Amino acid sequence: MNDIPQVTPQELRERLASGEELVLIDVREDDEVAFGMIDGAEHIPMGEIPAHSGQLSPDSELVFICRSGARSQRVCEYLQQFGLKVSNLSGGMIAWNESAEE
Repeated sequence: MNDIPQVTPQELRERLASGEELVLIDVREDDEVAFGMIDGAEHIPMGEIPAHSGQLSPDSELVFICRSGARSQRVCEYLQQFGLKVSNLSGGMIAWNESAEE
């Protein structure tokens, strides 16, 4: 079992609403983000993460987002080895959008 912190859509909404400093990074492909992203998220497709890893702040909590949470989980696992503080949006954009409808 891995030790990547998971954040639920509700937790993320609450943390963002409280003004907590989080860096949101959406790792989906261009055609996927065309359907919408979380406000304030930065788009770095999963395949480009290694090239951008040196630009990610080790002092910030980085929350990674994808469609279902699987790709962003793998990105978290990859980046954690560099000492970055990473979290995965549990359920990805599917869960985010479903929780908005509740």
